[in-house]
Formats: sequence, C-alpha cells, structure tokens
Amino acid sequence: MPTLKTRLFAMLMAGAVLPTAVQAEPDPALARDLLGEMIAINTAPGGGADTRAIVAMIVRRLRAAGFADADISAIGRTELLPNLVIRLRSPDPQHRPILMMAHLDVVEALPEDWSVPPFELTESDGYLYGRGTSDNKAGAAILVANLIQLRSEGFAADRDIIVMLTADEESTGDGALFLANEHRDLIDADFALNTDGGLVILDEGREPRAFVMQTAEKVYVDFALTATDPGGHSSLPRADSAISRLARTLVSLEENHFSINLNETSRGFFSQWGAVASEADRPLLDALAAAESGTDGPEGLADSPYYNSLARTTCVATMLQGGHAENALPQTARAVVNCRVLPQESTDDVQAAIFAMAAPNNVVVEQISSVTPSPPSPLRPDVLGPVTAVAHAIWPDLPVIPELSTGATDGAFVRNAGIPVYGVSAIAENPDDIRAHGRDERISVSAFNGALDYWYRLTMTLGGGE
Repeated sequence: MPTLKTRLFAMLMAGAVLPTAVQAEPDPALARDLLGEMIAINTAPGGGADTRAIVAMIVRRLRAAGFADADISAIGRTELLPNLVIRLRSPDPQHRPILMMAHLDVVEALPEDWSVPPFELTESDGYLYGRGTSDNKAGAAILVANLIQLRSEGFAADRDIIVMLTADEESTGDGALFLANEHRDLIDADFALNTDGGLVILDEGREPRAFVMQTAEKVYVDFALTATDPGGHSSLPRADSAISRLARTLVSLEENHFSINLNETSRGFFSQWGAVASEADRPLLDALAAAESGTDGPEGLADSPYYNSLARTTCVATMLQGGHAENALPQTARAVVNCRVLPQESTDDVQAAIFAMAAPNNVVVEQISSVTPSPPSPLRPDVLGPVTAVAHAIWPDLPVIPELSTGATDGAFVRNAGIPVYGVSAIAENPDDIRAHGRDERISVSAFNGALDYWYRLTMTLGGGE
C-alpha cells in the first residue's frame, strides 16, 4: 500500500488539498512554554557560552514525555557546549531517517540597549521579544514541542525522525561539524530540514508573498590583510606608509566585482521571484534569469545588495586596525576581509584575486578562518513536493521559491558531510524588519504559531503515518 507521503505528493501534482487526516493541531501552549524557558537561559557569550543548562532543561522535558535515554544524546567536544540529538523511533522503518535542525546558542545582547529584558520572553503588541526568538530558539522550541506531542499521540512514523540542536552555530559551528564528522551515526539521514533557513516573506501590509526554501548557502571565509613598516617620527612622513598601502588595497577590493555565476538555485530564484517582486525590480530580475555566468551581469546589479550577493561572490572589509601612537608613523596596519563565496566556486581562486590586488602595495594576505564547502542541495521532488503541499495547505497558492542564502548556517557542515539540507523555517517576516542579532529581537505570535503548525504537519507528512 502506498505511504501517506506518496499519496500526498501525487495529490500535490494533481492540484488537490491535503487530506483531513493530517489536519490535527499542534500544541501552541507547550511550544510557548518551551520558548520562554529557552529565552530565559542565556546562551550568549555573556552567559558563559554554555549550553549545559538549556540542554538539561530540554532533557527533563523529554524524559517526562517518555523518551528513553537511548533516544537522547547530549554530546559535545567540550563540557560547556553539549549538543542535543533526539530520535523519535519508527516501530517499522521503511525509509532512511529525516534530520531536523536548530541551534541553541545566541549572539550577545546588551540589556541597556533593549527596551525589554533580552533574556526574558516578553509579549507586547502581538510580538514575542527576547534574544533568540527568531534566531533560532523559536525553531528549537517548535521541533521539541512537536516531537513531544507526536510521541504522546502515539504517532507511528515509517522512518526515524531525528532532531539535532547544536551549541555554537553563532560562533565556530563546531557542534554541527563534530556531529557530522565524528558521530555521523547519530544524525545520518536521507536529508535534513533546517529551521534556521528560509522564511515566509511578508509585504509591508503583512500579507504573505512567497515561501522561500533555502537549498544552498554561500561559503564563509576570512582573510587578514597586513602591511608593515619600520615606522618613525610622524614629522618625517614617507610616501608609502603601512596605512596608505593598506588603504589602496581596500579601495581596489571595493571597486572589484567578481563575475556573476548562477547555479540551479539562484537561477530558479531569479526566474520565479519576478512574479512577486516589486514592479521596479522585475526588469533586473528578468535580466538576471537570462544572464550568462562569467559576465559582469546586468546594469544596475551592483546597486541592489541582495540580488548582487545572490549572483556573485562578495568580499568586504569588516575590521580595521593601524598605528600605535598619534605622533608616530604606523608600523602595522591590518584589515579583516570577510568573503561570502558562491558554493560552486573555489575559495583558493578568491584568495588569489585578493592577493593580486594586495601584492602591488606590498600587503600580505593570510586566510584566517577555516572553510567548509557546502554544495547546493538538489531540488528533489520527494522533498519539494511535501514542502509545497503543506505550505499550500496553510498559505494557499503561495509560490515556493528556492533560495541561495547569503549568510551561513549549520547546514553547511551537514551538506558537506553528504546530507542534503533544506531550510524551511516557515516563519513569516517582513525582510525589512528582521531583528535577528539586533536590538529588540522579536517574532510575531502569529508567525510562531504558523511555523509550529507548518512543522507539525510536515513532520507527519514526511513521516508517512496513517
């Protein structure tokens, strides 16, 4: 007999709606309680960069819900930063597992900068405020709440469902790297779904415009550019100080544009996004969808930071240091350049391009961060079909568009380990009002409940339970 997943995909292709059998509702009170407890545990650097307390809290919840110790793994490379892996076992697995991802750490929040306490969940005017509400404790709370509820309901999936909650996505990403490379058996899966990528894009009137699914992300790499000089008295300046030589290199870097290079995801995004983008953007999007890789791209591309970043590798200076005294010629000038490299391109080629700009100025280039290749995930029908079907059950006719993320997530490490990753946070946000990493981070109550509903339905759908 065909599984529910197979029937749902066939129904999607025929334009039908989801059957009422999967219209059960998740438990928003449980998810809200979990989110409140997670926000109250400071997992930012100021809280000690320590995930032991939050992992212990979640483990208590899981054990109370009946999860066996064999299905809960709190494990990390260091004592302070345990990751948590949870498995909802199938009584009769017919398919390889699915991995679902979120992270427990957050970036720093300075209480004096916020209008509400950052490490306390505060509801106001239809929003939930607190550090991590959107990045990414909402995702973690949703995954844990749904897993607890599905177990309590006796959901019999036809495959294991694994939830991976990592400890240091906002810093080194070592938690995901550690699990993918040294404990692959805990997270090995047919594919992964990430709560830390993709979104439901809202317009200024808070109406949904598109469901964005992250299927690729750029590769992160940092370079240090350093100029040195014997120095001397500032009353006797020379033509080429360390600061001057570094400055000329940075100007060259700013004026440089890498050639555009479109992959399956980015070309698909440009061709589909035109249907929902503003009228003013459509000519540029049409030109991008038809553009040839290896060219400079359409006129005006550089004036659109988002589209420009999707189409090409970018590098920008993010930190600058120089000099040691106000009345002395600088002996050292140093800049950090952050590059976001397209997944199909080589970081070695990018370093060579920077070196070519730096060498005439006698500036040394050194790579100072490790690189994790992250090949784009294929647009698999067995993933795209259910993702789209469930999205249309909640947001009828909303276009589902693949996206190349310009940022970086734990998905890079999982993709690099050979597991395709798809970011489907399903959190509805206006891109112009995303406050992740910023002051007064928040998520709307309706967006939180909508994402909870989406993940609950998607988990049942992909789990194939009758």
